[in-house]
Amino acid sequence: MQQLALHTTTQEGDLVQLVSPTNKVYLVRLTAGGQLHTHRGIVNFDAIIGIPWGSQIYTHTGSLYYLLQPSLSDILRETKRNTQIMYPKDIGFILVTMGIGPGTQVLEAGTGSGAFTTALAWAVGPQGHVYSYDNRPEMQNLARKNLDRLGLLERVTLKERDVVEGFDEQGVDALFLDLQNPYEYLPQVRQALKSGGYFGTILPTTNQVSRMIYVFHANGFAFVDVCEIILRYYKPVAERLRPVDRMVAHTGYLIFARSLLKVEVEPAIQAELETENEEPVEIEAGPEEEEA
Repeated sequence: MQQLALHTTTQEGDLVQLVSPTNKVYLVRLTAGGQLHTHRGIVNFDAIIGIPWGSQIYTHTGSLYYLLQPSLSDILRETKRNTQIMYPKDIGFILVTMGIGPGTQVLEAGTGSGAFTTALAWAVGPQGHVYSYDNRPEMQNLARKNLDRLGLLERVTLKERDVVEGFDEQGVDALFLDLQNPYEYLPQVRQALKSGGYFGTILPTTNQVSRMIYVFHANGFAFVDVCEIILRYYKPVAERLRPVDRMVAHTGYLIFARSLLKVEVEPAIQAELETENEEPVEIEAGPEEEEA
């Protein structure tokens, strides 16, 4: 699948977006002889293969649609899901912050419906690869179908396993956990992530974030950042420009850190960790340290 079409007209096999004047959206793949049946009439694919992007097309009843190339955001919003998916506003910031791009080797846990997996596969390109773990077979099956529909499955290896058992991969460039309790798996993360690699996770509450920060210091992670992304759209009417009545506000706290060979734990934090765990906390060596 091409991330961006290199042609100015539609071709057989393209994923296209059909948008009505009332913003009803259909996401379909063009096949010879195919059709889209809507309540506004039938769209014959043979009639729209080979025409320019941005064209106006009509159903057999004369209803208007616009033919557009879908963005990654459009694709993610149309992902078939059984669970809540991550929002594009968060996904875009994660990709940029964690340096995920063409050729990157990425590991994630918590596949879910595969929306974030789709974004990762889209970003790493054919030279990169995504390894995605989830211990729920129904989620892995749904994600597999979603990725296959978009032509991205060959860029992803899906693994059905509880991450408490660890990861098969080592030396990956970036690792993201979309789990309820990511702070319990940092030793496994450290073993899989290359030294200096990017780690990220998303959590819904501040007390979970606080716990995550303490555990970072005990497991050889530093350069911690915590943020949330709040997005507000405006009504695009020149004479009365104003915010829309509803907005996408808090969806989760994003936490980022870097894996280092050695991190000095501040005495106050070490003492609190020891009190909490009732035993000294030692930083486990990563793969690079064990080989040294």
